[in-house]
Amino acid sequence: KILSVAKRVMKSRADGHDIVVVVSALGDTTDDLISLALQITDSPAERELDMLISTGEQVSCALLAMAIHKLGGDAISFTGAQVGIMTDNSFTKARIIDINARRIEEALKKRKIVIVAGFQGVDLNNNITTLGRGGSNLTAVALAKVLNAEICEMNTDVEGVFTADPRIVKDAKKIDRICYEEMFELASLGTQVLQPRSIEFAMKFGVPIH
Repeated sequence: KILSVAKRVMKSRADGHDIVVVVSALGDTTDDLISLALQITDSPAERELDMLISTGEQVSCALLAMAIHKLGGDAISFTGAQVGIMTDNSFTKARIIDINARRIEEALKKRKIVIVAGFQGVDLNNNITTLGRGGSNLTAVALAKVLNAEICEMNTDVEGVFTADPRIVKDAKKIDRICYEEMFELASLGTQVLQPRSIEFAMKFGVPIH
């Protein structure tokens, strides 16, 4: 699947687009890491939990860069800290307060495909923080805003937004277009397609999501 993502990215690059890819952790990695922590203690310190669970995205980041290199592309991977994603110090549910996208812009000028570890940033004391479940959505929308991207494209394991979970409800209908308010309501009620905070951010700043 990582190689298929790499091929999709390379095709988009070949079509002439500048690409910034935000990745989340593989499969159940985040849950597995939390489970590891709970084997040690019933109440892990939130700072240390963020230190632990942020590693899942770094694995995805490096592997996707390697896959693109294998296909002959020029990619570079970054952590949230390396691309200047600054947050408050609310560990496990931090809010983004600023993004300095200079390193991303420099890499794009060198015609590189930029891959960013989603879900994470650093606070003013350089502690690693995470943005809450589904936080990679928020990273993607925030970077799209800062970089003035034409579109923020979300890729997931279903074809789009449905009236119900198509894996459970067989006659669920795919929704072609949906406004931010309706998507936010769906997400807030438990739809796992997008993180509610990412929709809130997109609505506030007018970031189109596909």
